[in-house]
Amino acid sequence: MATGTRRFAGRILRWVILTTVILALVYFAFTRLFAPPRQLDLINLLWPGDGAAGRIAHDIAYGSHARQKLDIYDDPSAGRGPKPVLVFFYGGGWHGGDKDHYGWAAKAYAARGFLVVLPDYRLVPEVHFPAFLQDSAAAIAWTARNARRHGGDPGRIVTAGHSAGAYNAVMPAMDQRWLARHGLPTGTIRAAAGLAGPYDFYPFTKPNSINAMSRWPRPLETQPIRFARADAPPLWLAHGTRDTSVRPFNSRNMAAAQRKLGAIVDLRIYEGANHNDLVKPLSRPFRGRLPVLDESSAFLLAHSAPRR
Repeated sequence: MATGTRRFAGRILRWVILTTVILALVYFAFTRLFAPPRQLDLINLLWPGDGAAGRIAHDIAYGSHARQKLDIYDDPSAGRGPKPVLVFFYGGGWHGGDKDHYGWAAKAYAARGFLVVLPDYRLVPEVHFPAFLQDSAAAIAWTARNARRHGGDPGRIVTAGHSAGAYNAVMPAMDQRWLARHGLPTGTIRAAAGLAGPYDFYPFTKPNSINAMSRWPRPLETQPIRFARADAPPLWLAHGTRDTSVRPFNSRNMAAAQRKLGAIVDLRIYEGANHNDLVKPLSRPFRGRLPVLDESSAFLLAHSAPRR
């Protein structure tokens, strides 16, 4: 009896060890083969939620460059059109990123009732400031002229983004010149949400900002805070206290500048959160960590309501 028990225990132990080794190898391969945003995209497929949100258009050109393309996401179960339109910009330090890896973020907002436009944009080192900002404005301009064909309301455009994408989302809302060059009026962007974004980072001290911005001869023109104005679109700015990639003072300073002018701004500081903790909650497996999705969606919906 004792011998049989030992043999059975030995088989169980070997099975546990083998299973552990296989899982470790799978995890190692998964994390090495796929970039973190793509990992979230794949993991997100295993979790229920987000209604019937999905991509309804792929690789629509908004310019002539290979990276000037966008995707559109919608959730037909989250209300009827014409819907408010959210243009979402992913992060990556202005030198990395791929819209095909961020479907999880677009689906999250689509399930909240937005028609979501997800653009690619040109990256460093092929380009430098202001090329990626020009692309952001061009994608917003395309949205303003084509949203209605896809069920969106061109009079209810909002922007959002994480990290460098938050910069791309907030800067066109603050500096009116970029959209004006496309013939778009002031107020085209009804509101903007920035997740862990850089808005007040001159002098440049980090490699990403040095590489992206330092060639511009008038560096203060790269700073969203320099374009603070009372009539700017309402801003929702969020940061984590443990963010060492983009320091929280960026959001705090931007919010303070807008408040001083009497503009609408909602500042959210999440205690203990790091840089990527601000975007992870857009994916279903991590949604309980921080209320980023619920709070940013509520703000953007409130400030993109139909005008009376």
